[in-house]
Amino acid sequence: MKRADIVLRRCRQVLTCQGVAPKRGGDLANVGLQENVSLAIGEGKIIYLGPDEDLFATVATGSATEILEAENLIVLPGFIDSHTHLPFAGSREEEFALRLQGYTYQELAARGLGIQTTVKATREIPEDKLLELCLARCDSMLLHGTTTAEAKSGYGLNLADEIKQLEVIRQANQIHPLDILPTYLGAHEVPPEYKGNKKAYLNFMINKVLPVIKEKNLARFVDVFCEEGVYDLEETRFIIRAAKKMGLAPRIHADEFSPLGGARLAVEEEALSADHLLAIDDQGIALLAQSSTVATFLPVVSLFLMQEKKAPARELIQAGAVVAIASDFNPGSSMTENMLLVIQLAVLLLKMKIEEAINAATINAAFSLGISQACGSLEVGKKADLILCDIPNYLHLVYHLGVNPIYHVIKNGRWVVRERKLVYLRPSNF
Repeated sequence: MKRADIVLRRCRQVLTCQGVAPKRGGDLANVGLQENVSLAIGEGKIIYLGPDEDLFATVATGSATEILEAENLIVLPGFIDSHTHLPFAGSREEEFALRLQGYTYQELAARGLGIQTTVKATREIPEDKLLELCLARCDSMLLHGTTTAEAKSGYGLNLADEIKQLEVIRQANQIHPLDILPTYLGAHEVPPEYKGNKKAYLNFMINKVLPVIKEKNLARFVDVFCEEGVYDLEETRFIIRAAKKMGLAPRIHADEFSPLGGARLAVEEEALSADHLLAIDDQGIALLAQSSTVATFLPVVSLFLMQEKKAPARELIQAGAVVAIASDFNPGSSMTENMLLVIQLAVLLLKMKIEEAINAATINAAFSLGISQACGSLEVGKKADLILCDIPNYLHLVYHLGVNPIYHVIKNGRWVVRERKLVYLRPSNF
């Protein structure tokens, strides 16, 4: 009999989001709802989930076991944010104000704003200061229910500063309770020093940067901004194949502004995810539906950039594609680390069902990162990453806008947020 460290008794609702394989089609709307059940945690994992009357016959408790009466709480898996640009410096509110005046994302980039603004700021900031920024953002993520996040480089665009970003991601992962999975995104833009000579920059990434990343084991994934005026299909394929040889799993910024065929390429190259997809064509939808590549929607971007076009979520879901949602947290097109806002916008802008959006932010997001066997759902044997909300029922996650319902957060079986306050201990030198 396993000993419990934490017991949550008689939870009003538990959304288990159960399943290792990704949820598709009609199953995406099944959140595995259980009511008035108890949950026990031991050694960082879920060791019991079921009727309260069977709890104490199944798990052992002792003086060190904390028992919480949870009859007024809604429990669900911690959110998994599978697309962020976490380690950046500076902000771009002036650019945001210009966009409110009618300038497009592409027009601003042509004026030297956009990604290059953040590249300059990120190159200039010392590593320790960038780490401080990241840790503060991770705290905010945790307070809003995110327990695992992917994080991309891509604001260095040279050897020293791409490595700096990835080193900061590694340090943040070691220091902070959040699990942070690193992605190399050197192909986010062409840096100014290589303007007009993209081929040289491609060779630089492959011959100079990727070998260092491999040697230092700094990234799990590679990503490319596959878009007109940035990296075309063959350039994207070139980078991905080189990175795959070095053990990095591909992800792609695909078909955001133009139907270039990024989704098709993602399927052909067996990418874990194809993200954005506002301009995906019918062939891309059909190919994603027949594959295990995850279609990841970033609905905050549509709001932030005031785009009329939205990702065709309903079409992809009905076709049978695996779908996830993520924040795309970055200073230019989605300045939020709040996954609950992502869920709300997936429902209100993309017409996803509430249950679909919750699964897309948990078990399917975990699948897109290759970690769904360990987290993303509440099941015996999985990591105890869960959030507790003080709301009447789970529909209030979307119904009640503009407030944070996250009351407690448990990460790896330990309290990290209690009554909306951070309670984890950070090393004394941070």
